[in-house]
Amino acid sequence: MGYGYGYGYGDWAPYVPVAERRRRAMKKMAALRKKGVDIQPVEIDGRKIAKTFWGEAWCDHLESFSDFENRLPRGRTYVRNGSVCHLAVSKGLIEAKVSGSELYTIRINVKTLPPKKWNTLKSRCSGQIGSLLELLQGKLSDHVMEVVTDRQEGLFPLPKEISLKCSCPDYAVMCKHVAAVLYGVGARLDTKPELLFTLRGVNHEDLIQADAEKAVAKATARGKSKRLAASEIGDVFGIELDPSDAGSSIEEAGVKETPPQANRASRTKAGRAPRGQSPKPEAKTARAAPKKAIKKTRVKKAKTQAA
Repeated sequence: MGYGYGYGYGDWAPYVPVAERRRRAMKKMAALRKKGVDIQPVEIDGRKIAKTFWGEAWCDHLESFSDFENRLPRGRTYVRNGSVCHLAVSKGLIEAKVSGSELYTIRINVKTLPPKKWNTLKSRCSGQIGSLLELLQGKLSDHVMEVVTDRQEGLFPLPKEISLKCSCPDYAVMCKHVAAVLYGVGARLDTKPELLFTLRGVNHEDLIQADAEKAVAKATARGKSKRLAASEIGDVFGIELDPSDAGSSIEEAGVKETPPQANRASRTKAGRAPRGQSPKPEAKTARAAPKKAIKKTRVKKAKTQAA
């Protein structure tokens, strides 16, 4: 409304040029900075307010509801000309300062996403998101885009989940200052899409973590090796195991797979060295021992006959 505080019914407040409004607003914002307030203005480059998937999806979603579609356009000019001097997004809350005839304070409360709805959303997106970077860049499959932007079951808030408040004298629930802030959120999501998840009280990394856990579980199940009982191990390796080891696995029984070369060596005859190698001294001694025993027996027999 044009009339307000200090003016009679039907009177209009004196017109204040945009440049003068901006100067006054900047002066007040500078004062807030000195008090330690983190001032985050919304800056629009060109006429298009939002340019990325998340920013455009936010604006399209709000404009799709009859509660907002006729009121939001009033804020487009304001956000384009830099009137949103400050905009901060936190869990369930949007706080802003908008330059008008005065510097107005806006608070927009947004209900956080119900756990049941969030779990359903995660389940429907499971296995469809390649990486966290793809998620934030909006490089999603058509299926995931449809899920997160669904008017009723998606990530964006419904009109009944949003409450609006502005310090201006306009009696409208959604004045042009509030409308400018809502468009400002769309512009902010262009550079910080994770703020949408912050606003709804959910962690965007959960969407990727769910996929990662599913992939690990699948890989683990596929990589499980068959465990052999001790009786089966004996048949495979041609050895005998203690009965107490029955039912144990290869690792539990302490059996290691024998290299092929060792198997060839074990198949050689006792005492014979592999081809190309000389026999060990122990082997020579073992073969010579029977001849000495025979010679001693013959000498003893000859002495007995002579006697």
